[in-house]
Amino acid sequence: MHGIPMLLKDNINTNDRMHTSAGSVALAESFAGADAFVSAKLRAAGVVFLGKTNMTEWSNFMSSSMPAGYSSRGGQVLNPYGADLFVSGSSSGSAAAVAANLGAASIGTETAGSIVGPAAQHSVVGIKPTVGLVSRAGIIPISRSQDTPGPIARTVADAAIILGALTGGDENDPATLASANRFHRDYEPFLDASFLKQARIGIPRHYYKQLDEERLSIMEAAIAVLKSEGATVIDPVTLHIEEHNWNNDVITYEFKTGLNDYLSQLSDEVPVHSLKQLIEYNVNHADAALKYGQDTLIMSNENTLTEQDYLLKKQQYSQAANTNGIDYVLDTYQLDALMLPGDVDGMYIAARLGYPLISVPAGYSSVGVIDSDGDSTKGPFGAVFSGKAYSEPTLIKIAYGFEQATQHRIQPNLKGKEPSAGRTAITDV
Repeated sequence: MHGIPMLLKDNINTNDRMHTSAGSVALAESFAGADAFVSAKLRAAGVVFLGKTNMTEWSNFMSSSMPAGYSSRGGQVLNPYGADLFVSGSSSGSAAAVAANLGAASIGTETAGSIVGPAAQHSVVGIKPTVGLVSRAGIIPISRSQDTPGPIARTVADAAIILGALTGGDENDPATLASANRFHRDYEPFLDASFLKQARIGIPRHYYKQLDEERLSIMEAAIAVLKSEGATVIDPVTLHIEEHNWNNDVITYEFKTGLNDYLSQLSDEVPVHSLKQLIEYNVNHADAALKYGQDTLIMSNENTLTEQDYLLKKQQYSQAANTNGIDYVLDTYQLDALMLPGDVDGMYIAARLGYPLISVPAGYSSVGVIDSDGDSTKGPFGAVFSGKAYSEPTLIKIAYGFEQATQHRIQPNLKGKEPSAGRTAITDV
């Protein structure tokens, strides 16, 4: 990857002149004293960092009314396919930048849908790895149970190349110890389009119910492609946990402890060193910092969950997801993967388990948006493949086969010209 220009989400530490702010004006002058694990790995592979990408402030754990892609430091992320189109998830800037060809690829982070959601809405590829496959050390956290960095690129091949550069054990992130003997340094051998001929893929129809007519049509076309390529499609399949009422007790507890630990290590030049101080800073700089409030930060700071209650709830969620979730349905129907629509709702089960996902462009829907030239535009939509822990090789095979069979991605119209077909890849840089 020598000389490949890439971008990093603005919650990933770099030991250079780039800030690491999580989109907050409170950390506008915060510069890390060391690279995050992923930053160091990419530098060692020869990557050149062009900059940091805007994100939903504090990875969308600041305010219940904050729109996706907004931060007090960076403003609002815009979708290059249409300024009024949805950008989805806190890694929206990382996806938008790749879609607009501002870098060959980027790194995002995901707690629940924040890599694959933006990828689906920007016609790019996003891989959310199994939690522990890639170290989170040096990344501003939300949840140690669910957080993971992952690549966003314009092709499955590019995303797979980057993933191989990121894996490996890290003593600063105990979660990576579980990946010993389960990760790969090179995921390129899994770029095997012929695998679809033997793949068994399930369709959890519960997560298709809320799709509008056009996006449902996109997903039906995706199912037809899988069948035409020889895959066995089991439709429908049912996860017994589909109606489970998830709440954020566990994440809220982990956010408070994780953020306090991160902030406590910042230099004295940074004005906040705890969640409590951050909330106070925002109040004192409300014009700049509190356009959408901070009710989520306050809720987390006031969290009274005890360590024992936290561990019990975490165990309950894990048991429910394991017993009635992805493992259950894949084993019951002898499936290789599930295919979900590219929105966030269907991602929560994988998020609770820390399981992998990969999003691939699936088409475009007319959404009634008018661009700056007065012309109607179409919004990208992606298909997301989900599997068991450390099933990245299988998911890459399936996603690559789907991508090669469809070639859906078109570049956005950034210069008033017709969008052009084709996909600039790392190997073209």
